[in-house]
Amino acid sequence: QVQLVESGGGLVQPGGSLRLSCVASGRIVITNSMGWYRQAPGKPRDLVATITRNGITNYVDAVKGRFTVSRDNAKNTVYLQMSSLELEDTADYYCYADIMAGGTSQRNYWGQGTQVTVSS
Repeated sequence: QVQLVESGGGLVQPGGSLRLSCVASGRIVITNSMGWYRQAPGKPRDLVATITRNGITNYVDAVKGRFTVSRDNAKNTVYLQMSSLELEDTADYYCYADIMAGGTSQRNYWGQGTQVTVSS
């Protein structure tokens, strides 16, 4: 059994910063790519950023230069540092991890989501 638990969401003013964390736990053999998606009310879940096990990152254009994804392989943790937040960044943020766990096939696991609200 694998679980992903996110933390760090909250209310922030435009221009502010937040740091999201996501810890994967369980019978993990290896964690491959990790990353973040977000879903605004009434919209589909969209990719925000990904990071490979070797640290190669990819961002959606809307967050380039403002968000930074990083990870700690020893802790099976992925982070999302968000700066210069805009109203349009308001959404539920979900982490994912591509994990090979003991006794199961490699697949994506998802966190429960953490809410980020940007408002003045």
